[in-house]
Amino acid sequence: MALRLHNTLGRELQEFVPLNDTQVGLYCCGPTVYNYAHIGNLRTYVFEDVLRRTLEYFGYTVRHVMNVTDVGHLTDDGDEGEDKMMVGAREQGMTVWQIAEHFTEAFFRDLDELNIVRPTVVCKATDHIDEMQQLIVKLEARGLTYESGGNIYFSIDDFPGYGRLALLDRQKLKPGARIVVDDQKKNPHDFVLWFTKSKFGHQAMLWDSPWGRGYPGWHVECSAMSMKYLGESFDIHCGGVDHINVHHTNEIAQTEGATGHSWVTYWLHGEFLIMDAERMGKSEGNAITLETVKERGIEPLDYRYYLFSAHYRTQLTFSWDALAGARNARVALNGRVADLARAAGESGASMVDDLGDAAGTARNAMIESLSDDMNIPKALGQLWALIKDDSVRAADRLGVALDMDRVLGLRLSEASAGGAAPLPEDLAALISEREQARARKDFGRADELRDELRRRGVLVEDTASGTKWKLV
Repeated sequence: MALRLHNTLGRELQEFVPLNDTQVGLYCCGPTVYNYAHIGNLRTYVFEDVLRRTLEYFGYTVRHVMNVTDVGHLTDDGDEGEDKMMVGAREQGMTVWQIAEHFTEAFFRDLDELNIVRPTVVCKATDHIDEMQQLIVKLEARGLTYESGGNIYFSIDDFPGYGRLALLDRQKLKPGARIVVDDQKKNPHDFVLWFTKSKFGHQAMLWDSPWGRGYPGWHVECSAMSMKYLGESFDIHCGGVDHINVHHTNEIAQTEGATGHSWVTYWLHGEFLIMDAERMGKSEGNAITLETVKERGIEPLDYRYYLFSAHYRTQLTFSWDALAGARNARVALNGRVADLARAAGESGASMVDDLGDAAGTARNAMIESLSDDMNIPKALGQLWALIKDDSVRAADRLGVALDMDRVLGLRLSEASAGGAAPLPEDLAALISEREQARARKDFGRADELRDELRRRGVLVEDTASGTKWKLV
């Protein structure tokens, strides 16, 4: 069954055909480590993790490269403002080097808690200054740069086809809301490759270069590092949709301008997490971190499950109620898997090549959903339908659940081994309060709590041996 992916370059669903048989080169834009990642950022990394897991599920070997931007990313993509690292250092009272180390460690802790597989290669911008300078030299030799005000710029007018990823040719490349007219630029969309005279004059990270002591522009980092670890042409480049118009457009221009040939075959982009009708972001002042989620009694894997309620190319509106619902659903899923494991007994889960007809058909339907641009919401719904189907052998249902979890990454094997998550603390507290109300014969309050629990997805039953509950 062929895997089909939506390629931003062309805006269409395309069959995935790698450049090198079963070997896949995957580059994902990593964090700018000046603050904690918010859960909107983390949605992108979960999408990219599902992509990698899907590729591996379909039999490919993936070389996954992710950068860590610890210099050069300004507060505005149009070469305006301060370096984000300087802003973070000032706000946190640390040096830029301390800021980079602290938030890099925090970022990867978040990835681990979300069960995101670590990249094959993690490359820091500050470790690859030589590669960036070599790339700029190649661009100079091809006549694609100019010096202005002490800085080295890429000239988009000298690169035919600039903007095809973002369809900027249809917008006539007029300066927009995010492009500030800069007197140093020949074209407002030209971008800095190397700063030697910054607009703020107090950059802490500086390196010697053929153009003077300075530091790289943001866009050049990904081009230099991706080519070092994946070659001058590779299969897939990922990021958030906010990278399409500027960052990824500029990456294409400088990389293909330097090499003279095509760079990336497939471009995949994840949509925003939305809060109150706008994207979630630090600059918007509505950023929620994974730590904040945990403080509300929500586990990181609950958030991962919540993200599966929408396709990665669809905006997802955040709410605490929806997140609590996802938590309850994941607890219920773990409970179902644990029940299946007990029913299967010592024989355990069926192997996928030894499934009965019903389970095999259901699994094929899930694989078809995965092949359709990673339609995780549909595949998860199909998995739930199978798990609830008591006419199918427990061992088969368990086998399919564990097989699908290779992509879902919900750690269902822990539930099958007896580690199903307990009822969340707030719901357990309501059950306890209801038991106390019944003990003092306050049946009115007990009924109110029963109704509240049912509204939140918990069905309670009073038996001779005590109160029992199940998620519905």
